[in-house]
Amino acid sequence: MLSALLADTADTTTAGNGWVTWVILAVFIAIIVVFFVISSRRNKKRQQEADQLMNAVKPGNKVKTIGGVCGIVVEVDNEENTFVLETGSEKSGKCYMKFDKQAIYQTDAVVDKAEEKKEEPKAEEPFEEHAAEEAKTEEKAEPAAEEKPADEADKK
Repeated sequence: MLSALLADTADTTTAGNGWVTWVILAVFIAIIVVFFVISSRRNKKRQQEADQLMNAVKPGNKVKTIGGVCGIVVEVDNEENTFVLETGSEKSGKCYMKFDKQAIYQTDAVVDKAEEKKEEPKAEEPFEEHAAEEAKTEEKAEPAAEEKPADEADKK
């Protein structure tokens, strides 16, 4: 029965229908390529955000490692890409452990917005300057508008 089906499809396939197969194959390949490009861009953005967060960790920040160890950062060594974590309490005794920055799972550290703004191009400055100039001209125009009614009141 399978051979009969294959014989029927072989009879119906002509030289004119061969290009349709190639077009469909090309569309599927294009979709796969677009998917990989979008996926790689998202992964790159996530990795940059994670790196910024790890670099934002400073002494005093609370950290939870991938192993589940919670504590407060005491020291950060950017050369070795490590940090020292203080765990425990005064009553139970404190313990200091050294971890790689890649071991950070959660933290209360906040990425400085100033660093992000430095990386972005400053296209807003001309607009801000223009808005500031408009505000100055409006301030000059407002006192003049207030003086006119006062002059009219004096005339009456």
